[in-house]
Amino acid sequence: MRSAAPTAPHDFSTNDYLGLARDPRVARAFARAGTAGSTGARLLSGAAPVHRDLEIELADFLGRERALLFSSGYLAAAGGVAALAPHFDVVYSDAQNHACLIDGIRLARVPKIVYPHLRLPDLANDARSKLVVTESLFGMDGDRANVERLLAALGPGDALLVDEAHALGIEGARGAGDCAALRDARVLVVGTLSKAFGSAGGFLAGPATAIDFLTNEARTFVFDTAPPQGTAAAALAALRIARADDALRARLAANVARVHAALVELGFARAGDAPSHVVPIVFGSASAALAVQARLSEAGVLAPAIRPPTVAPGTSRIRISLTAAHTAADLDALVAALARCRTLAATS
Repeated sequence: MRSAAPTAPHDFSTNDYLGLARDPRVARAFARAGTAGSTGARLLSGAAPVHRDLEIELADFLGRERALLFSSGYLAAAGGVAALAPHFDVVYSDAQNHACLIDGIRLARVPKIVYPHLRLPDLANDARSKLVVTESLFGMDGDRANVERLLAALGPGDALLVDEAHALGIEGARGAGDCAALRDARVLVVGTLSKAFGSAGGFLAGPATAIDFLTNEARTFVFDTAPPQGTAAAALAALRIARADDALRARLAANVARVHAALVELGFARAGDAPSHVVPIVFGSASAALAVQARLSEAGVLAPAIRPPTVAPGTSRIRISLTAAHTAADLDALVAALARCRTLAATS
């Protein structure tokens, strides 16, 4: 599990990848909503125009017909998978998928095949209808699924559900994610508004028929209170900023390149690796990862130790989240603190 860590001047624990959570434009949009709660489920009293506006702009941004807003990314993924999976004969799931996807599959109680991480499953030799579930950019390893190859392997009665939580706002053209170019009705996208978009809430986007179905069948939508109007308004403002501002992505990319080069020099990364803004440094044992976390904290760097059950035994790590808001001073402090942890890496 993630261990608690005190606050520090240099925060590398946040998933606010574009630094929009504290953007004044996003904060003003939140404040203008004028209400603290939504008063009910979307199908009752909780619906507001801002929910629909956000869904329309999300669908357009993602290149999908429709989008459906949930009160968190976890509920969108778990509820969406649980509702959709029973309409397929079998679910294929990447071994490193997030707990929200795993929980949705468990709730569906359908046959499942967990395939090795990032290894293309043998779909062609399985005549059953299949729902393939994966993340695009994995939130604990920072590596990427080949969603184009997964889509190409699908049969006409199959579907691909991709969790873009850690990719949206960053990957793909204008930050629209790795699936935006896949204009195929068999693709569904699940995501969150609590990372690059700096707010709260989640969504599922895809064909209109699928979204109509989920509106009435996804229990985590039907029976859950609607997202507050303030968080939806903030997410809409952040979406518009992220969509238009390539400079934010360029700043993040520069930070990623700088840290990756330093990690290669320190021996924590390989030169050939494709870096991302999610940077895991595996120390093996939970005790070693916790010791590194403590040493980083002493240097004013907050980078949490991640240990089982979040990751597999023997793969405990420090997880570094890089953002567009990190300054040169932040990055220098991180690299200097990690340099003092090399002896711990050697003995873990």
